Amino acid sequence: MILTAKEIDKRVSDIANQISHDFKNSTPIVLGVLKGSYIFLADLTRKMKIESEVEFVRLKSYDGDTSTNNVEVLYDFNRNLQGRDIIIIEDIIDTGNTLKFLYKKIKELCPKSISIASFLVKPNSNKFKFKIDYIGFEIPSDFVVGYGLDYNEKYRNLDSLFYLTND
Repeated sequence: MILTAKEIDKRVSDIANQISHDFKNSTPIVLGVLKGSYIFLADLTRKMKIESEVEFVRLKSYDGDTSTNNVEVLYDFNRNLQGRDIIIIEDIIDTGNTLKFLYKKIKELCPKSISIASFLVKPNSNKFKFKIDYIGFEIPSDFVVGYGLDYNEKYRNLDSLFYLTND
C-alpha cells in the first residue's frame, strides 16, 4: 500500500479548504476527467465550502498500463466556459499528454481562469510546464491502482492506493 484511506482523506480536506479560500468569491466549474477522477472529485466537492458546478469530460490515453501518446475524446462536455473559473480535476498526471490536450481545448473557449487539481503527480509529468495548482501527492513512476485509478477497469473501488504487481 502506498497511501491509506486516512492519509488520502486528510489531503483531500486540505485541498478542498485551499480551493474554498482561493475561489471564495466565485462559483467555479469543476471539470472532472473521467473515469479516474470521479472519486477524488466527489470527495473534494463534498468538502469544499463554496458553491461549484460540476462537469465531466472523458478522455482516453492509456491501453492497460501503457500510454498511447494519443488522446481520444470519448465524452465531451457541453457547457459554455467563457468567462468562468475552471478547475480541471485529474486523477493522475503522468505523461502530461491528456492535460496538454484538455488545457488547450479549454483555453480556446475563453474562460476567466484555468486551475488544475490532480490527486497524483508523477516525476517528469510536467514537461509541458503547466502550473499544477493543487497536488494531492507526488508518487514514483510505478503503476498504481485504487481511489478511482484502474487497471483495465479494475480496482477503482479501493479506498487506498496500491502499486500494481504481477503477484
